[in-house]
Amino acid sequence: MLPRRTDSAKSRWGWFARRLGAVLGVVAVGLVGWMWWASVLPGSYSALDMGVPDFGGGPGSETHGAAHGHVSAAGTGTAASPPAADETSVTDLAPDPDRPADVHVELTARAERVTLPGGAPFDGFTLNGATPGPTIRATEGQLVEVVLRNEDVPAGVTAHWHGVDVPNAMDGVAGVTQDAVMPGRTFVYRFVAEQVGTFWYHAHQASHPQVVGGLFGALILDPAPQPAAPVAAAVNPPAVDVAAAIHTYPGGERTINGAIGDSHQEAAPGDSVRVRLINTDSTPTSAWVSGSSFRVLAVDGHDLVGPTAVADQSVQITAGGRADLEVRVPPSGAVRVQVPGASLVVGPHGAHADPTSAPRDPLDLLAYGEPAPTGLHPDAPDRRFTYDIGRLPGFLDGRPGYWWTINGGMGAGVPMYMVDEGDVVVMTISNSSGEGHPMHLHGHHLLVLARDGVPSSGSPWWVDSLDVAHGESFEVAFVADNPGVWMDHCHNLPHAAEGLMTHVAYNGVTTPFRLGRDTGNDPE
Repeated sequence: MLPRRTDSAKSRWGWFARRLGAVLGVVAVGLVGWMWWASVLPGSYSALDMGVPDFGGGPGSETHGAAHGHVSAAGTGTAASPPAADETSVTDLAPDPDRPADVHVELTARAERVTLPGGAPFDGFTLNGATPGPTIRATEGQLVEVVLRNEDVPAGVTAHWHGVDVPNAMDGVAGVTQDAVMPGRTFVYRFVAEQVGTFWYHAHQASHPQVVGGLFGALILDPAPQPAAPVAAAVNPPAVDVAAAIHTYPGGERTINGAIGDSHQEAAPGDSVRVRLINTDSTPTSAWVSGSSFRVLAVDGHDLVGPTAVADQSVQITAGGRADLEVRVPPSGAVRVQVPGASLVVGPHGAHADPTSAPRDPLDLLAYGEPAPTGLHPDAPDRRFTYDIGRLPGFLDGRPGYWWTINGGMGAGVPMYMVDEGDVVVMTISNSSGEGHPMHLHGHHLLVLARDGVPSSGSPWWVDSLDVAHGESFEVAFVADNPGVWMDHCHNLPHAAEGLMTHVAYNGVTTPFRLGRDTGNDPE
């Protein structure tokens, strides 16, 4: 028989349990306090401090990693070193300063009370007194010069040329490629239109409230005139070409080109019309057509090869993405290009096309169109990277929450993808975070190789904005042919501010610009 525990023994066990609980409590509080302390960012730090260098199996060294430093706990950090003799500053990555501009545009940003026709007023932003801002149009080979003037936007402004592979100094990211343009100041952007297609521009300083509030516009780069082709080989361009910027303003009003509900584009019966859909929202959308079949001519500024007629299917356009549709106006009536909450009616004045519900099936761009050479050879890449999106509880710059992670890292613990100019890069982007993410790499276009292990079998599918749903995985490739420090982030802009942001950085490129609460630069 076991001896009965005495009251004294019970008392000792109770004392021990209380002391153990107190010790564990102190340890837990200390651990949480340390995690909080370690997450707090300095008042000023370099973008190159924000990540753990990942060389993707390619050339790299401890010297490279050390050069990028690392932000440490509670307001300490290594400042970006001045460029060494063999290093290049992002400020040097700009076009010829002596070349005269072919296209000159001036944009004045204002904070003001905005009222859209038929809508309720809201506190927003305008460019040249309107939102969207003016459509900028240039021809391939021209040098575009845009003077951005901030009249009174308190947080400062920038202009990012979404999808255009501009020189890094012109990328418009506050704290990475420039300082925010504060009230009363200006910044001049210059780049050569080396691409052709549908793009857009938007603020990249306090980007979520400023883009939602109206600081954006369309950018169309047309092909240079070609020598006359034989009659048999001639391709007739669309008779009508219209940009259609989809945007949801504060208050939830969905618009196309700032028009609530229906907007109209004049076109004659039989006309072929190119409708350039631009999704300026932070979430993906779908588009569909009634009154005509359609073809998808281009995605994210890249023409598709062999696009065929589509009917009874929708086109998915991720946040920041673009899709150019070709429709033909019927002999009577009109064509209605629809997105949830808004439509563009294309046809003669007064012509009508009934609205329809969204088709059940989306068009799969992985198999749409015809295969063609890409000029990119990803079978033996110079670097392979993994970009695994997740979510974990923790602290982000001292704020407790449930934050997005990249490869399990959070804040300064995310990877920074390091490349050399000329590298062929293959990246696997996977998402186990519970939500979808529209991923956007600045300065480059990605070729989709496969989705969930299924190879691309249609036209080469080039993107700068790629929707990665929960549970999906994409293999993509690109050529590192545009030196700089480039953001690689979720274009659901609140997600970027919540940690889903890193950089692709070229070895030997530095930036003198700083991020942090003391700098005035806040790209997200």
